[in-house]
Amino acid sequence: MFWADRIAAEIEERFKDRIKKGEPLLIRDEKTASGRVHVGSMRGVAIHGLLARVLRERGVLNEFKYEINDFDPFDGLPNYLPADQYKPLLGGQLYKIPSPDSSAPNYADFYGGEFMKVISDSGYHPTFYYSKDLYLSGKMDEAMRLVITNADRIREIYKEVSGSQRVSEWLPISVICENCAKVSMTQSSDFDGETVAYRCVPHELPWGGVGCGHSGRVSPFGGRAKLPWKPEWAAKWYVLGVDVEGAGKDHSTKGGARDVANAIARDVFNIEPPFDVPYEFFLVGGQKMASSKGRGSSARDVASLVPPKIFRLALLGKEINQAFNFDPAGETIPVLYDLYDKLAEGYKAGNDDDYSRLFTLIETDDRGDSKQKIEVPFLMRFSQLAFTVQMPHVDLYSAAAELKGSALTDLDRAELDERAAYAKGWLKGQAPEKYRFALHDTMPESASTLTAVQKAALGRVAELLEKATSPEELHTQIHSLKDELTIAPAELFAAIYLIFFGKSQGPKAGWLLYTLPRESTLVRLRAAATL
Repeated sequence: MFWADRIAAEIEERFKDRIKKGEPLLIRDEKTASGRVHVGSMRGVAIHGLLARVLRERGVLNEFKYEINDFDPFDGLPNYLPADQYKPLLGGQLYKIPSPDSSAPNYADFYGGEFMKVISDSGYHPTFYYSKDLYLSGKMDEAMRLVITNADRIREIYKEVSGSQRVSEWLPISVICENCAKVSMTQSSDFDGETVAYRCVPHELPWGGVGCGHSGRVSPFGGRAKLPWKPEWAAKWYVLGVDVEGAGKDHSTKGGARDVANAIARDVFNIEPPFDVPYEFFLVGGQKMASSKGRGSSARDVASLVPPKIFRLALLGKEINQAFNFDPAGETIPVLYDLYDKLAEGYKAGNDDDYSRLFTLIETDDRGDSKQKIEVPFLMRFSQLAFTVQMPHVDLYSAAAELKGSALTDLDRAELDERAAYAKGWLKGQAPEKYRFALHDTMPESASTLTAVQKAALGRVAELLEKATSPEELHTQIHSLKDELTIAPAELFAAIYLIFFGKSQGPKAGWLLYTLPRESTLVRLRAAATL
């Protein structure tokens, strides 16, 4: 059973009584808008979004809500922002930090808006909301009062679950300083039922924030204070009525944030924590980066490299307990396309398995119907297409029709156009050198390294090309030369690539030679054979 169907069945079993009553379930996820959002955050979006879709297909009413957390402190300085302008603002709330440009009203709207666009462009359409609206509207007040009045128990939970100690005066609350408006520098104590005492720490903290030294008493309600991360997580479950919410494995380790929040949910809010969906990381180049690490790994940058259906495949194609490493400068993109083609061909053949199920779920966005019949076009292999678009003498449609063995349909051409556009962008940017080709007008110097057996092989290749009637036939015949001439396949094909590209790797040799201008190609092969 495909993982999303398996998990949806488990959710359905847990909430079966409510489902029978027709009560909708609430699925939630969130991201703090602390800067350019790393693409890893998209895995949570995709997992929650897919579960919402699969539950809907099973007849389970639900809503997927996504929070942009803009009420948190600005507690890290991204390396792509001017330090002299933004360092003094560390400790302030994200929605009060100026936007990097005039396109957004504030910092959180700028980066949160960028991420929301990536989410919707990728085919997910949750109900978005901002955390400041929960606090400023007073919706968090009751939960905040429960947290403050149960501070002793929360301190015990921290110690029992995670082993961390909190001093007896500590209150799980961060007041917004009335003088400097910073939130992460304040220390609160002495709740009298309506107000708390606080002090804004005047020295610089390790991450760069500096408080003003102001002290006083203030009501923490109505958005004048916020909860720390772990109590806040449980409080949001309580306030919003969350039924399903997973998180990455960093939060789901024993004694981690999820365990602490679960204990607070049960002991302080008297609720059962949401159904958990712990999942592994989505890495870029083998690294899990924070939002402050710069360009190249952001959701916007990575999502732009492939069309939405291929991006969805990357996010959802593996079991959620397996990490996925997206390496734009490696083999990831060609391999993803090959996997997509395999899924599509299996679906087209009528296979009824997890691969076909995955194909139906990634082919359309979260509003699609996976039971609707999907028409599969001709799929030219991405690596072959990436080579073709670098050959100015080769017409893409003609080459594809030759491979297909029949005329192209409008759907075929649309798929080719999309792939060609993304292939050109990838080749212009991060594609490995092995995928970049420039046909040499004259014999490359590398031809001087050819061995006698390679030269003999090139002479025979010329003879085969002269009589060839299809690229598949030619490739098969070239491959058979390994036995006739006692030459290793790698050595044989390297000889062909060396005399046309000056490198030892290239596309499928039979197809390459068949698509090149016939007469000049024969001249090159025969010349190399007699060097």
